[in-house]
Amino acid sequence: MSLAEEVGKFGVTTLYDVGPIQGILPGEPVARAIAELLHRVGAPEAIFVPSSNDGRDIAGRLSARLDRPVLTNIVGVSDDNGLITEHLVLGGTIKDSARFTGQGPGIMVIRDRAFEMEPSGNAPAVVVSATISDVPGGTTATITNSVREDHRGLALEEATVVGAGGRGMGDIASYALIEEAARLLHGAPGASRAIVDAGWVPYSYQVGQTGKTVKPMVYLACGISGATQHLVGMNGAQNVVAINKDADAPIFGVADLGIVGDVQQILPALIEMIRSRALR
Repeated sequence: MSLAEEVGKFGVTTLYDVGPIQGILPGEPVARAIAELLHRVGAPEAIFVPSSNDGRDIAGRLSARLDRPVLTNIVGVSDDNGLITEHLVLGGTIKDSARFTGQGPGIMVIRDRAFEMEPSGNAPAVVVSATISDVPGGTTATITNSVREDHRGLALEEATVVGAGGRGMGDIASYALIEEAARLLHGAPGASRAIVDAGWVPYSYQVGQTGKTVKPMVYLACGISGATQHLVGMNGAQNVVAINKDADAPIFGVADLGIVGDVQQILPALIEMIRSRALR
């Protein structure tokens, strides 16, 4: 299926093609293309940008070009005489709202998995060339090298069960327990930023404000204290099970089931229980 057919299923009517941009980061050329399109076809009410590394780069550059502010970390949008955005703050414990004022489109950075996609059954989008004018030399960042992370198994964002580990796991070897539990539960392994920064697991495992947002049916938090930045990434979980030896750990404040104890003893016992039931 072509990209035009895929986005058309969800209501997109026009797909603008900026042409090849291999070898350079997309922030500058895509922001330039959007700004030039606004002059040619008129300004929309809002410009939605994904909350990815490239998306945030595009939003910042576009903000400078249009002299318009940016609203970030958006988890909801409603219409009440203009678009109103919803934002989770203080670790997701409070939902705040905002709206743009003044002239010009609002630049809105939408948090990953904030909305459920609803097919509209529309025809494929019409592809329109939006080739940008030449970018002056020296104004773009070029890619000198790239590394693709090896990904195996279920994608973290799509898993219905996520087993996540933190510093409380003790050491990198113990993280294998998280991967085993996630595999037995047909889920995906995740991690706190602390062990990603420590080099135990790749960045693609990170859940939190600077990582991925997950909304599984079950979130198994092992040795994770529950810092605000981590809670932002998993507060959409339907059921949270937390294992931590610190009875006062913030993670217990959001857990549906909390187990106070040594994760090194509890998690192996849980794994054996799952294995025994799977054999029945």
